[in-house]
Amino acid sequence: MGSPTKLSGFSLNPSYLQITPLSLVILFFLLFPVITIIIVSFWDYNAYQLLPDFIFENYEFLLTSSVTLKAYLNTFYYAFMTWIIALVLGFTVAYYLAFYIKNPLLQSILFIVCTVPFLTSNIIRMISWIPLLGRNGLVNSGLQGAGITNEPLEWLLYSDFSVILAFVHLYTLFMVVPIFNAMMRIDRNLVEASIDAGASMTQTIFHVIIPLCKSGIAIGSIFIITLVMGDFITVRLMSGGLSASVGVLIYNEISLLQYPAAAAGAVILLITVLIMLSILFRFINIKQEL
Repeated sequence: MGSPTKLSGFSLNPSYLQITPLSLVILFFLLFPVITIIIVSFWDYNAYQLLPDFIFENYEFLLTSSVTLKAYLNTFYYAFMTWIIALVLGFTVAYYLAFYIKNPLLQSILFIVCTVPFLTSNIIRMISWIPLLGRNGLVNSGLQGAGITNEPLEWLLYSDFSVILAFVHLYTLFMVVPIFNAMMRIDRNLVEASIDAGASMTQTIFHVIIPLCKSGIAIGSIFIITLVMGDFITVRLMSGGLSASVGVLIYNEISLLQYPAAAAGAVILLITVLIMLSILFRFINIKQEL
């Protein structure tokens, strides 16, 4: 038991035999598609076919276009605003569930309630905002009925506000779950010791709880950044086609059968996300924290 298996003069370690199938799965479903996209990004194309080649025009146009720059600035703006709001909301909800709800059963019930929106698709949850935020929607009707506004607020729908609102609605739970999981592993004696030492609750949160939740915050941030950076349907629907993001540009190029240009855009987006994640990893060692 546990000894290496000998076959035709070679010794096969049992752990190697277990890792190989997983490595093949990762190679086939992750690396192979990425390599294919990278190869296609250097191809040429015309109105009706792809032309295998090795050109840099796709990247040159992508990196020098003002449209691309504006799309990236919009995408960074959406990602940053969504991350900030989701972090505040996610931390607040997780903190309330972890430290204020003492009954484990009630804690589990409230946590499940947070997941109820995930019983429907993202598109349905996005569309549900339209009758609320529209010119004649429930929010505008309520504001005008209460005398707060004299006319409908145009910026509620088909604007950056509606895009960010939809992102926060869709992805905040991805921040709640890892932070809540990190908080549940905090020794409550540390919190009590901080309070007994004279620290206020605010000081305890910033100097004890948040440092011990760095892994949860980092994991939630990874989810938020990657989901928002690669999203296109939310921006397209909630902005009414008035705003652009990197995902929307790639989607439009695919719709026009400009696959090499779309592949180049996907490669640049992948590199951008990896750079952002590498910066995040410099502030925290997730393996060590976990």
